[in-house]
Amino acid sequence: MKALNHELKQICQRNRDGSFAKQSARERILTQVASQLHQLGFKHLSASSLKPKHVDALLRQWKTKGLASGTIKNRMCELRWWAEKVGRRNVIARSNDHYDISKRVFVTNISKARDLEAGELERVADPYTRMSLRLQAEFGLRREESLKIRPAQADQGDHLLLQASWTKGGRERQVPLRTTAQRVVIDDAKHLAGAGSLIPAHKTYIEQLRRFEYQCGKAGIDHVHGHRHAYAQRRYLALTGQPCPAAGGRSSKQLTLEEKKLDREARLMISQDLGHEREQITAVYLGR
Repeated sequence: MKALNHELKQICQRNRDGSFAKQSARERILTQVASQLHQLGFKHLSASSLKPKHVDALLRQWKTKGLASGTIKNRMCELRWWAEKVGRRNVIARSNDHYDISKRVFVTNISKARDLEAGELERVADPYTRMSLRLQAEFGLRREESLKIRPAQADQGDHLLLQASWTKGGRERQVPLRTTAQRVVIDDAKHLAGAGSLIPAHKTYIEQLRRFEYQCGKAGIDHVHGHRHAYAQRRYLALTGQPCPAAGGRSSKQLTLEEKKLDREARLMISQDLGHEREQITAVYLGR
């Protein structure tokens, strides 16, 4: 697996065709794919020996795990890029319809929330990865934010202040600190990180991101974005007193006028917590 990762990294470095963020995302996805292929039994795969059977095996695993169609399509895009760069373009069909990948569905009333279990954390050896996972679960942080955050700097007593350099889109934001569980987590994070971030001093962001992905994979923790869904749903319950549609609550059509007003106010607050600008995006987390 190390040899394949090294090959893919070299291919990415030789074929830079986008922003740093795009290149980092591509390298991250391909590294993850290499790890999955290794876990699926393809132990001595090289970059130039990619075959249809490898693509089929990956797709079976992704579908079995219930990955969103958008996530699968993003990964297929990077697989096609890989295949093209090593002269193996024909090993992957050009159309996703060939693989029966469903169209993107952004709004459903099916919950994608994921709770973080204590038993899962015990299987994670790296203390920085464990802490990042706890921050994701308690504050709804994105993965990047949960690595780059400097807990001592972020803690403002009754809220976390996330600096622009830590967040998607470079937008500073506040996340309320309301519960005892949140206070325990941020205090533990400050104790671990000191004045720094949750990236160890001797590692870069990309290196810690790879370590995070490896540790989660080894511990059987997938779909970490589901922690943000769980946060949003808990926040909705606290703000409105009732579960959101995705968690079994009533749909917007079933609410009274007063409840609809409260629903909208709650969604606006949750959207701000999560770092979005539009109330409509909360339908992805809460249903409608």
